[in-house]
Amino acid sequence: MPRDRKRQNDSDLQERVVYIHRVSKTVKGGRRMSLLALVVVGDGKGNVGIGMGKSAEVPLAIQKGVDDAKKSMFKVPVTEGGSIPHAVEGHYGAGRVLIKPAIEGTGVIAGGPVRPLFELAGITNVLSKSLGTDNALNIIKAAAVGLKSLSSPEEAAERRGLSVSEMFNGKEA
Repeated sequence: MPRDRKRQNDSDLQERVVYIHRVSKTVKGGRRMSLLALVVVGDGKGNVGIGMGKSAEVPLAIQKGVDDAKKSMFKVPVTEGGSIPHAVEGHYGAGRVLIKPAIEGTGVIAGGPVRPLFELAGITNVLSKSLGTDNALNIIKAAAVGLKSLSSPEEAAERRGLSVSEMFNGKEA
């Protein structure tokens, strides 16, 4: 039974290749080429993961990246308007990504590598700006760190020992 559920869970996941990069290692006989694939996997309902795979062939590198992404999936709190609960900044290495919530109809305003991360997480209205490096791997990892640090209003209220309405409207005197 659990095996069927796992297969069912895998079938509704979408995968998107962010980039494929050719790397080489110099050995005695010349250069040995290898391919690196950065992949994002998500269900469009708040679950998303990023993974990296290396191989001599493209399809194998992508498959390894997908497997890695499925292992590193995490939950993102998404509002009813398809945005995020609050602004956040993610840091990873030299990569810094500023992520802000946006009103309905804004769309995904995000550069290159982080766009598929937001789309596959189910975030439809968001503003983001990459600060610092232009290295795709560090930018997407910084965005993932930012999304992991988001907390939903329910989690914040529970942490403060309040109800959600008390948190937003204030306690009655």
